[in-house]
Amino acid sequence: MAIDRWLTVGARIHANDLPVVVTREGTLAGLNCAPADDLIWRGFIATCAALGRTPPNGIEMFASSDIPVARGLGSSAAAVLAGALLANAALGADMDRAAIIDVAASLEGHPDNVAPSALGGAVLSVRVSSGHYRSVPITVHPSLRFVFLVPDFEVRTSVARAVLPATVPHDSAVNAAGRAAALIVGLQTADAAILAPALDDVLHVPFRRSLVRGYDEVTAAALGAGAIGATLSGSGSAIVVVARRDVADRVRAAALDAWRAAGVRADAFVTAPELRGATIGSAQLYNERLHT
Repeated sequence: MAIDRWLTVGARIHANDLPVVVTREGTLAGLNCAPADDLIWRGFIATCAALGRTPPNGIEMFASSDIPVARGLGSSAAAVLAGALLANAALGADMDRAAIIDVAASLEGHPDNVAPSALGGAVLSVRVSSGHYRSVPITVHPSLRFVFLVPDFEVRTSVARAVLPATVPHDSAVNAAGRAAALIVGLQTADAAILAPALDDVLHVPFRRSLVRGYDEVTAAALGAGAIGATLSGSGSAIVVVARRDVADRVRAAALDAWRAAGVRADAFVTAPELRGATIGSAQLYNERLHT
């Protein structure tokens, strides 16, 4: 599901052979990686490859983000997608959003975050063949709000994946499939009777909750304040709470208090699904931003 946090990128192509330069601001300011390891640049060159084009030389890139990094809020997917869209625009190509999602998902390993970032709203994506996905919108009931609780510590995706077992019992897989279907119905109807168990994940949270200090206390406080359910946002460390609009602020305050009591500093924000997906601005806008 797309949320109201944004990554803005721009690029300028110079007629020279100078190496790629990336300027980062916001939540990306602390990153110190070579351009070859930068996810925006990797999305850019992957799209060039998909188009059968050689990446141009002399690229100057700007990136500014308010998406917390390594918190399970899709910062890596946003970066990969931004690079892919930037390459498509810079090269004057005409890849549609489905093709862009395929490129970005090939780098991410799944379309779960890149599809809603590209399309906006809540999205169901399913792999239809190797390297290709079908993405369709899910209508979220207007009474629902999503409370994101973001602690001051990270959980790297690689660490979160490492704690998962290689296999799960058949009964757990069947249970998870049923809850995934229930989640879609619950989001559409806001029926707490089906949405609450749908948010009680059986594949990831039981193994990852120990990576998030205060997880049990925070989720219990949220439920006690009237939330429908709570779970990890992505692989964590952020927690997402689903609540009705009229109790969302109360849930936010109670969950933050619980985390502070556990000795964790955290921020929080309440959002409805962000219906806007990624957009492309003008070349002039990119040029002006690069010079500020």
